[in-house]
Amino acid sequence: MHTLNVFRSITVVLCCCMGCQESVPLFEPDSEAWVMQGNAQWNFTQEALVGVTTGTEGFIMTKNTYEDFQLELEFYPDSTINSGVFVRCKAIALDASDCHEMNIWDLHPNQEFRTGAIVTKAAPKVTVNTVNQWNTYKIRCLDAQVNVWVNDSLTASFEDGILGPGHIGLQAAGSGTIKFRNIFLQEL
Repeated sequence: MHTLNVFRSITVVLCCCMGCQESVPLFEPDSEAWVMQGNAQWNFTQEALVGVTTGTEGFIMTKNTYEDFQLELEFYPDSTINSGVFVRCKAIALDASDCHEMNIWDLHPNQEFRTGAIVTKAAPKVTVNTVNQWNTYKIRCLDAQVNVWVNDSLTASFEDGILGPGHIGLQAAGSGTIKFRNIFLQEL
């Protein structure tokens, strides 16, 4: 009986994983898989991608497009930065109507757009404080559904039938510093 249970467990695991894709890193140093736009300064230091801006805006974005995926990353914002993660962008440009923007800005003047929101589409369901510490973002886009977690708390959920495959970008705007690390994408 024990052998049969072990066999069943192995079969379930194999069946679940047959459709799984391996996670791949995004935004690696010296890669030609992404582009930089705008006036923010982006550098790789101590295994982190650091964006610094002083009253300007800039972003980095993948050249490839992605439709159904799970994106996981860590971020470390200072208290003044306006940052975000953009997914399913129609073009290599940041636009809340042509992308889904997961904000990183705890002190946003409009708290419906604070960290964990899908800007202009879904206000955060919970408040997660992220300033001056490492945090996690998990963004899952599957068909029309977009779900967002900050530090393992579901912060936003949105159903959209408009945006399909698109680019993924990281933003640095306003004044301040944002750090990203361990940026991995798993296509679904």
